[in-house]
Amino acid sequence: MTDAAPRTVVGAGIVHSTVAAWAGFVLVHAWLVGLCLYGPGSGMNDVSIVYRQWTEQAVNAGIVVGIDVAWVYPILAIVPMVIAALLGPANYVVAWLGLVTVLNAGAFAFLAKRNRIPAAWWWLAFLLLLGPITLARIDAVTVSLGIIGVLLLATRPRVAGIVLAVATWVKVWPAVLIAAGLVTLRGRWRILFSGALVSGAIVTVALLLGSGARLFSFITEQTGRGLQIEAPVTTFWMWAAFAGQPGAAVYFDSQIITYQMKGAGVDVAASLMTPLLVVVVAVVVLLGVRAMRARAPAAEVLPSLSLALVVALIAFNKVGSPQFIGWIAVPIVLGLATSLGSPDAAAFRTPAILALAIGVLTQLLYPYLYDYLVMLHPAMLVALSLRNLLEFVLLGWAIRSLVMATRFRRRVSLSRS
Repeated sequence: MTDAAPRTVVGAGIVHSTVAAWAGFVLVHAWLVGLCLYGPGSGMNDVSIVYRQWTEQAVNAGIVVGIDVAWVYPILAIVPMVIAALLGPANYVVAWLGLVTVLNAGAFAFLAKRNRIPAAWWWLAFLLLLGPITLARIDAVTVSLGIIGVLLLATRPRVAGIVLAVATWVKVWPAVLIAAGLVTLRGRWRILFSGALVSGAIVTVALLLGSGARLFSFITEQTGRGLQIEAPVTTFWMWAAFAGQPGAAVYFDSQIITYQMKGAGVDVAASLMTPLLVVVVAVVVLLGVRAMRARAPAAEVLPSLSLALVVALIAFNKVGSPQFIGWIAVPIVLGLATSLGSPDAAAFRTPAILALAIGVLTQLLYPYLYDYLVMLHPAMLVALSLRNLLEFVLLGWAIRSLVMATRFRRRVSLSRS
């Protein structure tokens, strides 16, 4: 019994130690880089093949995606891809992993302060459990920028607007973080102005380079996609294909390099998912507005609203790429960082745990056993179904949090009157 207190003190000291946190960062990233380079599966194919081809096409042929030809990403996505090419084609993958690690270190530096170190440890755990996909896609760049941006929203809204606008022009999803800030924070006009200024500069430069309407091709290029096999809505057809339902089957789309589903009703569902996603996002935003009108604290609403919007983009998306799960880290890190030291310190414990479980299941699905998922192995279908179900549980928690914030503040107001 005499050793219990010292052990507790030592454990708490490690949890709140900046040195220990940075040591954990190095170990986790060394492990992830090792998996990317030498682990089983083909998780680095997008980087080693697709990204490298785009950069070689730009350097050798002068054909820049998004400028000279239509592209699936916003125009700034080409920047980190080109930076990784500076060490030459033979070193492209290593350079990419180094670049992402440096960006993660920049975001980690915002967390590796005494009052935020527990949130930093959670992010490391999430990266470890989600696996190599956290480094192996362009989304990794936006996650790092997203963490920096949301942590600056309340104190440096102009800088936050710039960072999040840049992230949005790399991949669209951080736009919902801007929306959450506009709904909840008094500095909304500074966020909006700086973000609009950056976006205007990016659009102007792209147009001067000759992009024309291709600048916005990332919107039109996605509209014709079918249902990707990992998307939550596709789960029903995956089980139907397993059960032998006529017409239900997995196929490989060589044009967009992904596995999709075909079967009765698939085309209708694919056409409805984007409008449904827009409606869900709009409803979540209105819940955030309602909470703020009920005078709920912005520090309480912002993380929950951000989480609800980010998870909605995943849960109601017809594309279910595993790297999307990495987005969840941004609002949860924000929630953990802002609640530490407050009476609601445990408020984000539930979504933090749910996100870790989603990360583990996603790493199981990709890249190691992805072939078994394509072959409709029942164990993989169970893992996929559970992962997708947990996404809706997480979304439900975030929405409930917004509703409860409104109800609680109204009860407080009535009791005072």
